[in-house]
Amino acid sequence: MPMKSLVVACVLAAAGAASAQDQVVNLYSARHYATDEALYSGFTKATGIKINRVDSDDAGIMARLKAEGAASPADVILLVDAARLYRGEADGLFLPVRSKVLEDAIPANLRATPVADGGIPWFGLSTRARVVVYNKTKVNKDDVDTYEELGDPKNKGKVCIRSGSHPYNLSLFGAVMEHVGEQKAEAWLKGVVNNLARAPKGGDTDQIKAVAAGECDIAVTNSYYLARLMRSDKPEDKAVVDKVAVVFPNQQSWGTHMNIAGGAVARHTKNQVNAIKFLEYLASPEAQNYFANGNNEWPAAKGVDPGNPALKAMTGGQPFKSETIPIGAVGANTVKVQQMLDRVGFR
Repeated sequence: MPMKSLVVACVLAAAGAASAQDQVVNLYSARHYATDEALYSGFTKATGIKINRVDSDDAGIMARLKAEGAASPADVILLVDAARLYRGEADGLFLPVRSKVLEDAIPANLRATPVADGGIPWFGLSTRARVVVYNKTKVNKDDVDTYEELGDPKNKGKVCIRSGSHPYNLSLFGAVMEHVGEQKAEAWLKGVVNNLARAPKGGDTDQIKAVAAGECDIAVTNSYYLARLMRSDKPEDKAVVDKVAVVFPNQQSWGTHMNIAGGAVARHTKNQVNAIKFLEYLASPEAQNYFANGNNEWPAAKGVDPGNPALKAMTGGQPFKSETIPIGAVGANTVKVQQMLDRVGFR
């Protein structure tokens, strides 16, 4: 082949490879919800961009990103907790980005603080409330309508909760610390330990079922776990729901703690434009409704009505007061919270 033709062929091949690459987003996701498949197929249908997905838990994704370094193929990271998003940012795993679409859609308290050049490291994409479930025949709502009461001696021997070191609890405890300060937060955690009906174990659904079974009278759970039971057709799940009631704590003070699932562009993305397109899509009303109705989460984007019957039933169809402290500050508190947990013996 003549040299000129060879050069042209190489250029065309390179352009073709680049074009093919541009139609891909490599996603590392800690979301393990079957309903999210509709999200991904909707994005591909709308844009023609294929999603290659790697599933793991948050810790596995973080470890993989660190091990891969600059060679990582990841473009977008989806994580399911504020503490984990904060840790990913602190470890330099995310690429701060500018997007008017995302900045207009996602409230400032549900996204990371902008860096020096205005780029934002991560964005919340859905929210879930950390609520209190209680045995409605044994407990008065007024005795559990604040987080502080979980550590009050009046509830001694009544509380079930998963491990204090689980990120969902670390984020709740980090929020409490942000509201009341370190000293009061540690005293409160000691009170919670004193009120445990059993050693922490299991997940949030296990805590709800423990209340229904009489193993404890009060439990802490993310709202979507209760919503799943409420929407279940299984007789055993209906029986659990019939025995419990739910309260959104601190309606008369700072509001109920809201955790997030969120997304970020990977630090070493090779497809930055498409990665931002994907995050923008996840903030769209269409995708936000998938979050709400597929996994019983509240939309993070402004002005999107979830239309989820379980979420509406949980709140009596009424709006509730949620805390408005920056999620990033909550994540930043979790290192100190873990030290508190060690000191008070909260496993």
